[in-house]
Amino acid sequence: MSPGDKTWINDATRLHSLEHLRAHTVDVAVIGGGITGAGVALDAVSRGFSVALLESKDFGSGTSGYSSKLIHGGLRYLARGDFSVAWESAMERRWLMDSIAPHLIRPLGFIIPDTVGTQRTETAAAAVGVALYDLLRRASGLSSSIMPRPQLLSKQAVAAMAPALDNPGLRRGLLYWDGQVIDDTRLVMGVLRTAAGLGAHVLRDVHATAITATSVAASNTRTGEAMTVHARTVINAAGVWAADFDPLLTMTPSRGTHLVVRAERLGNPHAAHTVAVPGHFGRYVFVLPQPDDVVYIGLTDEEDRAADGHHPAVPTHDIDFLLGTINRVLGVPLQRSDVVGSFAGLRPLVRSSGPGETDPTSDISRNHLVRDVPGEAITVVGGKLTTYRRMAQDAVDAAAARLGSSTPSRTKKLPLIGAAPRATLATLEAPARLLAKYGTEAPAVHQLAGTHRLLAEPLFTGTQITGAELLFAIRAEAATSLEDLLERRTRLSLVPEDADRARGRAAEILALAADTQLATGTTE
Repeated sequence: MSPGDKTWINDATRLHSLEHLRAHTVDVAVIGGGITGAGVALDAVSRGFSVALLESKDFGSGTSGYSSKLIHGGLRYLARGDFSVAWESAMERRWLMDSIAPHLIRPLGFIIPDTVGTQRTETAAAAVGVALYDLLRRASGLSSSIMPRPQLLSKQAVAAMAPALDNPGLRRGLLYWDGQVIDDTRLVMGVLRTAAGLGAHVLRDVHATAITATSVAASNTRTGEAMTVHARTVINAAGVWAADFDPLLTMTPSRGTHLVVRAERLGNPHAAHTVAVPGHFGRYVFVLPQPDDVVYIGLTDEEDRAADGHHPAVPTHDIDFLLGTINRVLGVPLQRSDVVGSFAGLRPLVRSSGPGETDPTSDISRNHLVRDVPGEAITVVGGKLTTYRRMAQDAVDAAAARLGSSTPSRTKKLPLIGAAPRATLATLEAPARLLAKYGTEAPAVHQLAGTHRLLAEPLFTGTQITGAELLFAIRAEAATSLEDLLERRTRLSLVPEDADRARGRAAEILALAADTQLATGTTE
């Protein structure tokens, strides 16, 4: 990998793209740098269209960076009879784990505990649901060598995989498997960098203020300069902000809150587990172990029209709901003091009910919507992380029709930067932790650590994240600030105490990167 790697996104590539857009019209302009916008940009550029993507802040700084980090086939939707979403999710999971991003997504076991208080009808329904779920997995073509088959576990096996469930009321458990992405923002960056490598102009800190079918009025938020991007077609993929550009869009923001707990407090679980929400058939709270020795507990599903889309507040009643639900099955209940962090994201749900109807957001379908009205920009909204690729395909199909092109989507089997078969990744000389984050780029990041003292050492005692990962984020992944590094290129800010411990070293890495850029003349 060299400084001229065409997949890199940084200040130098931003400056080049700004200059290009002043003088050229692109085929497709995309508004929004979350997973949907990133997917649209990749689908469009891989069909041969010229593309510009505009993000008002940092990539993945909205909903896409604050998900449950699951690539799942939709067991919940199957339970609710939403078969179309469950099938679409299962197929998209197959492409992601098979071809698109096998380096970023791993199988994660989920245990449904069977306790003394569980009704037999609930146990039977769970067993039927898991069997149908595995049938979906097989029908999608996802091999059991990637996604294992479900199985019934003894009480002892449950306790070994999820020690916090070990209590007198536990009888046994049902184990099924789903996909977990190492980090949702890493998936966003992988899609964006792959698009950039194919020629897309990918810009952050460019705020769209108005759009038409063929133009975007915007502001360079670093300089305040007004600009206009000219395009043959425009796609609005702004997520929870999509209605700002499409006033006829009926959208309901739903707040999904997660709590963060140290893994050791729950016995360092090797599997996730689920707890049914009483009185809500098909709805669960998940306990999700993460690679960085924490566990996420989530999630809520509450309408929230007043929240900041970048930093939704976590209300007290969300914490009470999540702890109250999960403590029903734990041997030692969690206390408020065990919660070391929390985060929330806003899902941009498309409501199909009529005016005045107030269905809970948990009842709103996760189907996506593509609005293609002649004379207006195309809007794509709704859906979920797992189905981003299909959302993008449908949106670009609409754009292609406007552009008179019949070129089909290529993204089902288009590997992201860093992707390789798991057997190939296992042969690379780099720590397993880096292989899971960077795939085939892991050796280069690992070698970078040997070029400077600040890059080789962990950011603080208690983390394995090194300065090399931060420098790589600045050079190749468009990070420009401490917030970018601590909130999204790493997830240290999800535990504020950890972010505070890393802040000083992260500031040193930023200074080192600035000196390097000045020496090479690559600052903007």
